[in-house]
Amino acid sequence: MLTHGKNPKLVVDLNKLRHNVEKVQRMCHDKGVEIAGVIKGCTGLLECVEQFERAGCRFIASSRLEQLEPLKENGIQTPLMMIRIPMLSEVADVVRLTDISLNSEIEVLKALNKQAGIQDKKHQVILMADLGDLREGFWDRDELMEAALMVENDLYNLELAGVGTNLGCYGAVAATPEKLNELVAIAERIEEKLGRELEFISGGATSTLPRIIEDNLPSRINLLRVGEGILLAKDLQDLWGYDMSYMHKDAFTLRAEVIEVKDKPTHPVGEIMFDAFGNQPAYEDRGIRKRALLALGKVDYAFPEELIPREAGITVLGASSDHTILDVEDYDGTIEVGDVIEFDLCYATIVYVTNSNNIEKVYI
Repeated sequence: MLTHGKNPKLVVDLNKLRHNVEKVQRMCHDKGVEIAGVIKGCTGLLECVEQFERAGCRFIASSRLEQLEPLKENGIQTPLMMIRIPMLSEVADVVRLTDISLNSEIEVLKALNKQAGIQDKKHQVILMADLGDLREGFWDRDELMEAALMVENDLYNLELAGVGTNLGCYGAVAATPEKLNELVAIAERIEEKLGRELEFISGGATSTLPRIIEDNLPSRINLLRVGEGILLAKDLQDLWGYDMSYMHKDAFTLRAEVIEVKDKPTHPVGEIMFDAFGNQPAYEDRGIRKRALLALGKVDYAFPEELIPREAGITVLGASSDHTILDVEDYDGTIEVGDVIEFDLCYATIVYVTNSNNIEKVYI
């Protein structure tokens, strides 16, 4: 057990992160695909963003303008991409801060065009097609065509850079070759009307990397927006069963300090009502066991079931706002107050941990 330094803390191994970015870059480059490195998973931490840039990502991308805003003034030269459909109330900032954005509403496109004119800029747009995942994107193909022709012919301050789609994030729809070929067909229909090729056909995110791995990505897909597959590379291995042994799963380490160690019952004593978050949990009675409390909780990482202890014999039982409860009965060693326990993270937890002011960030 570690016993020094301020806690809790997130330790980021920048060399491991850089390795991951470069590996995904090479995998995709070999298939003619460029990468928009998505930084929302690490809350746009500058030291992490620099690894995406040094590895040569085509774009740095986020769904949050506040993550993109400080990058230029801190020396990031890579073009910036907004990957959440812009709010009408933020179009001025979208044009000011980013080079390209994903869009699915004609009214927003008109507003972007007006702001680009005011700011004397040319703003690129990718029009999103909803292929069935039912998040963002034009569902009506005629409306998508109308938007494409409007951008091309009437919205002079915008440039139609391409079309894209999102798969897997809401509806869990798989990015199959057949589904991605639907996007290619849409792009080619637009190209026929425009009389030119689109620069980008963006076929999704980490959920599309299996097509790279299996070498069955439709040949015209040439841009992916990748975050989790770079930061952690766990979903591809744990959910889809791909061998990701060449990627570092431990570029991010959460360290939390023990504040109490006691033998206690495993079932609460008294009438069970509701916890701090309004849930009515169920507990297994396993008798008296050794438990440890950590000085962080759901406010810092949201999902206790997604914390992964590095050492065997430690189990996360649950958490309240500011405490995490561990079963350490089976740990082969001694755990004392003041010890520090290390955890691997999942995407669901890293987005909270990197955004928590309670957690110190340390780079090695």
